[in-house]
Amino acid sequence: QVQLVESGGGLVQAGGSLRLSCVASGYVFSIYTLAWYRQAPGKQRELVAVVTSGGSTNYADSVKGRFTISRDNAEKTVYLQMNSLKPEDTAVYYCNAQVFPRDYWGKGTLVTVSS
Repeated sequence: QVQLVESGGGLVQAGGSLRLSCVASGYVFSIYTLAWYRQAPGKQRELVAVVTSGGSTNYADSVKGRFTISRDNAEKTVYLQMNSLKPEDTAVYYCNAQVFPRDYWGKGTLVTVSS
């Protein structure tokens, strides 16, 4: 059993920054592949960023150069640092953990970027 709890969402101005956090519990955090997804109304849920247990990262083209995913295995936390935010970044952001044989999801945290 894995539980994921996101925090850090809120209302920010375009061009501003925000850091999302996701705290995990239930299993060996260091072996998880961790990711952030987001979903806006009327849109499909999309992968934003991923970090593997080995530390490799990848990002959606829309956020490259602006967002950074990182993990702290000791604190069992994954972060998403979001800079230069745009209104199109507005979405519910979800933490995801890939733990064989299934994925786990947090409930999401809302990020709203005003224009």
